[in-house]
Amino acid sequence: MPRDAAPAEALLKDIFGFDAFRPGQGEIVEAVAAGENVLAIMPTGGGKSLCFQLPALLRPGVTVVISPLIALMRDQVRGLREAGVAAGALTSGNTQEETDAVWDMLRAGDCKLLYLAPERLANGGTQRMLHQAGVSLIAVDEAHCVSQWGHDFRPDYLRIGELRRALDVPLAAFTATADLDTRAEMVTRLFDGAAPRTFLRGFDRPNIHLAFQPKDSPRKQVMAFADARRGQSGIVYCGTRAKTEGIARALREDGHSACHYHGGMEAQDRRAVEERFANEDGLIVVATVAFGMGVDKPDIRWVAHADLPKSIEAYYQEIGRAGRDGAPAETLTLYGPEDIRLRRSQIDEGLAPPERRAADHGRLNALLGLAEALSCRRQSLLAYFDEAAPPCGNCDLCDSPPELFDGTEAVRKALSAALRTGESFGAGHLIDILLGRETDKTRQRGHESLPTFGVGKDLSRGQWQAVFRQMMGRDLMRPDPERHGALVMTERARPILRGEESIELRRDVLARASERRPAVRALVSDENAPMLSALKAKRRALAEAARVPAYVIFPDRTLIEMAETRPASLDDMARISGIGAKKLERYGTAFLEVLTGEGVEASPRRRKLAARGAGSVYDGLMQAQAALLRGADGTEKPLSCSAALLARLAETRPDSPETVERILGERRAERFGAAFLDVLRAAD
Repeated sequence: MPRDAAPAEALLKDIFGFDAFRPGQGEIVEAVAAGENVLAIMPTGGGKSLCFQLPALLRPGVTVVISPLIALMRDQVRGLREAGVAAGALTSGNTQEETDAVWDMLRAGDCKLLYLAPERLANGGTQRMLHQAGVSLIAVDEAHCVSQWGHDFRPDYLRIGELRRALDVPLAAFTATADLDTRAEMVTRLFDGAAPRTFLRGFDRPNIHLAFQPKDSPRKQVMAFADARRGQSGIVYCGTRAKTEGIARALREDGHSACHYHGGMEAQDRRAVEERFANEDGLIVVATVAFGMGVDKPDIRWVAHADLPKSIEAYYQEIGRAGRDGAPAETLTLYGPEDIRLRRSQIDEGLAPPERRAADHGRLNALLGLAEALSCRRQSLLAYFDEAAPPCGNCDLCDSPPELFDGTEAVRKALSAALRTGESFGAGHLIDILLGRETDKTRQRGHESLPTFGVGKDLSRGQWQAVFRQMMGRDLMRPDPERHGALVMTERARPILRGEESIELRRDVLARASERRPAVRALVSDENAPMLSALKAKRRALAEAARVPAYVIFPDRTLIEMAETRPASLDDMARISGIGAKKLERYGTAFLEVLTGEGVEASPRRRKLAARGAGSVYDGLMQAQAALLRGADGTEKPLSCSAALLARLAETRPDSPETVERILGERRAERFGAAFLDVLRAAD
């Protein structure tokens, strides 16, 4: 880095391998490093962990990180150690040897980041241990877990506020999604109601492709989506444990590497799946929502929902696990009337007070509005988070705008059929009435004599099913749990029924899943695909040898940039995003050999200089020295500078003869000083 680089920016490049902060990161890092209490709400994959890891290196003492999952903590500790940072975790999953090593670091004062599970705070000795360790900052990951109304409530998170008061140190809390109620609860419970400095960053994840499909043989739809992305890591979320096992089995039978995960499994079996997912390339995990919180794998290329999530926040969190490295990622969410009925009944039958149930229906309405959107899905999603955006060009509705039709008459017919039957029936029976289909049920209740009997013959049964699904999605009708799920009209529907408002619907063409060919977004061009495969093979070999997940070596995004830019030297490679000093020193030569097809030799000192952006300066100093080895006229006694002296010049970039002389000494400065200054000034 140039000599005038700020300490945070220098560490950003040297340790983490990034030339610049992502939008919003720099301000948060500055506030946390300065010891301010901070609440940061950032999109999943927006770089939250760096916002407490980097300040930990800038501050004295230890930063303790409260994190919700052992797998997440182990992943982050491994990544930090690979980058040369002294980090450790005290978890129930540690071996005695691992725990002893962490204690040794703490006693020696070497540990910079200590990860703890919130459950450990229940141990009376934890506060005493943290006092003795010299903790200077508390960082809370997944801070929404402190909210009793949040979607991932963890009771032990309630102890964090007490810990902050006991240690009397600043606290930085991070989460990806939090509505106003959850934010207020975080401030109360973590900061005693004293408003922290709050950062609310944009929620857009432009690299993630959004897509929804009405259910039509959902297992086949999931299988087709996975088959088109064969060999890529993915997650399939399901609403039931049985479905996770069934889809995982079907994927394995189709040749995929897949396993299931749900809360009914033994703890060791769940840990085994987490470990496999972290370490294996191309593994698919089919899971309930028990899997996911804290997943830190950056190269998940796709997420599919076999069933509708429970809220728009849950949807955002779950799809946000894809593409955390910034490379292209894809999502597919399947939904149908049964999903809507299930989610409504879960809210209505819950124990929450009425105002909370109303808020939960609102969240579900927002998700259903996204599912039934008529135009750009990203605009609908971001609007929920109070963000405006132009059409994204990266969702299914931007790819293929839907055909719309005036659905006012169809909706009025459907509402009339429900009202004339006392709002006591579900969609199936109402569709029979609209189609004029005589059944035992219509005859027994005399419904064939209703004015609405047969008025809907202009649409097919499938089209009427789509109409009712869209009506439920627009919250014009809701299943009533007290009437065994019968559809009842909401207040939203009254203006349409009275002819005061019109409504547009999508003309769904429900192609069979086997006929649908899911679009796949390539990570690189066809020209660069073979090189990316070769780089991934090298990464896999190094990861297996080191017994670490592949992304700990380099994430997909770094390999993609290598494949596209083809660095030809260690200096070129140092400019690739995600390659810091330690990783260049450790892995640079191996990957450069793949890129160039040739052996590469470089001293450890030269690799370190390349990682710090000083490699070419060092080379220039070496060339200047070689030209003056026997003086300007070639007749003097040979004289040279050590590699350490040249490296010091390359890194510090002195800009005056006096400073050069202090580094080199009078005799060497007399021979090389002017030439070296020319090299240093040219580099600036």
